[in-house]
Amino acid sequence: MAGRIEDYALIGDLETAALVGRDGAIDWMCLPRFDSPACFAALLGGEENGRWRIAPADGSSRLCDHRAYRGDTLILDTVWQTADGAVRVTDFMPPRQGIPRVVRLVEGLAGWVEMCGELRLRFLNGRVLPWSRGVDPRTVAAVAGPDSVLLSCDRFPLCDDDDACFSVSNSCIRSQFTISAGQRRAFVLDWSPSHLPSNPRGDTTELLAETQEFWEQWTAKCTYQGPWRETVIRSLITLKALIYAPTGGMVAAVTTSLPECLGGEQNWDYRFCWLRDSTFTLSCLLRTGYRDEAVAWRNWLARAVAGEPDDLQPMYGVSGQRRLPEKPAGWLDGYEGSRPVRLGNAAADHLQLDVYGEVLNTMYAAVRAGVPVDHHMWRVVRSLMDHLEQHWQEPDVGLWEVRGPTRHFVHSRIMSWVAADRALRMARIAGLRSSAERWRVMRQAIHDEVCREGWDAEQHSFVQSYGSSRIDASALLLPKLGFLPPDDPRVHGTLSAVARTLGDHGFLRRYTDGGREGAFLVCSLWFADALVAIGRREEADEVFERVLDARNDVGLLSEEWDPVAHRQLGNTPQAFSHVGLVNTAFALHGTRHGARR
Repeated sequence: MAGRIEDYALIGDLETAALVGRDGAIDWMCLPRFDSPACFAALLGGEENGRWRIAPADGSSRLCDHRAYRGDTLILDTVWQTADGAVRVTDFMPPRQGIPRVVRLVEGLAGWVEMCGELRLRFLNGRVLPWSRGVDPRTVAAVAGPDSVLLSCDRFPLCDDDDACFSVSNSCIRSQFTISAGQRRAFVLDWSPSHLPSNPRGDTTELLAETQEFWEQWTAKCTYQGPWRETVIRSLITLKALIYAPTGGMVAAVTTSLPECLGGEQNWDYRFCWLRDSTFTLSCLLRTGYRDEAVAWRNWLARAVAGEPDDLQPMYGVSGQRRLPEKPAGWLDGYEGSRPVRLGNAAADHLQLDVYGEVLNTMYAAVRAGVPVDHHMWRVVRSLMDHLEQHWQEPDVGLWEVRGPTRHFVHSRIMSWVAADRALRMARIAGLRSSAERWRVMRQAIHDEVCREGWDAEQHSFVQSYGSSRIDASALLLPKLGFLPPDDPRVHGTLSAVARTLGDHGFLRRYTDGGREGAFLVCSLWFADALVAIGRREEADEVFERVLDARNDVGLLSEEWDPVAHRQLGNTPQAFSHVGLVNTAFALHGTRHGARR
């Protein structure tokens, strides 16, 4: 049985990632990319759907005694204490140089410990059993269709050269051994296309040193010097791990179908790149000193949105691909019975007008940071604005991708206002004013309409959609986006209404009548940002600390939090949550290049 969502830690190689549980099992990993089929899918089914566990042999489900990342890296150390000794398993994936690789180092710390390893490979999302064979006493190969995996064990003085390290069957590859203090055994799993030979895996000691050096050099670039620095760096490492290095696109999470409500049907595939994340992501990276990642993300964005403006999607694949068809994986039982398990995401075909504002806000943020807008990018700006001028008054499915009838969502209108506002600002910077007057008129028309149709005088708050009484947490972004100044009474009224109607044990839900889903973590962070904007900093600190308490033991946040059961919900680790955490840290104690803002 899979662990709780908060039981999992992340390792990755900047092109894919794996989730390692506190019981020593890798229960989720897609190869060779984030959006590839999973070869370990026990997270969404059972061990028969694929997992790789290395742990003491004295208990099949025993949890570790301690685990932590090694400094400011993505190298995970997990320690078990037994009656006879202590052992540490170190898990990491070296930054990609050719093929994906998982390294698991087992080291004896004290006494001796009986260890057991079980590798159950199931390709095509936990469905296809590979053919496995021993290559030599220390190497096993497994093949099915296009996928090939090589599992090998380092030669250490634990057994004679001719002793077999593995017992092999098609269903499971096992290894049993005793580890004593000072001894070490290293297991390496390499993936490659089945029609190509596997590359040599290299020395694991060197791989560990190179991986540690990579992450330490990367985190040393962080310019944030305020409180919670370690927390901010851990979130930045997580965000870096979610970026697909070849293109610069960032996935929302590494998982699919982890439920927003246990046992429910709100289970979505988040292994794709949402445009609306771009503004928050780019701002987060730029303000912490990571210009290269921000530029790569901006360039991915420019490639992804290229084409006709009426064909703009809310999300794309990591390479910018548009077709992300959604289909159920009926052979998987779902996380704690939460079905269906979905592969792909039909939201790619939704009309979400807010993304026009997200794209233009991102471009403007890049310009402010000194990233130039070339002729091609300016053509994109004008093309998007020409289309939005004709269509901003249409209904859509909104920020939360509500499946059902389209509506006139207030947030979508506000983001259309943002599009016009940012296009005007960029026109002034670039000296291109030919369309400025039309955009100025459009901006004012949207502002007037939202203040008239989106305002509920009885609740003294902006609402989710025209004619609705629902309160929506997206209204917390009003001052952040510049739609209204922080001292406007309507901002204060909306904050009060959001706290009153969406508050849940100190956290916030997305909107009223949201069903049984948990509190949406980024909404609580938006609330903290809004509190800072109106001068209620102490309250903002309290909200921020509550979100920090929702992290797991290695500092990771999923999409949602159940404040009653004290459990994480939704896909994990969630980029939106970690971007929000970094931005709120800046809102509370922001620094730029080490100086107090």
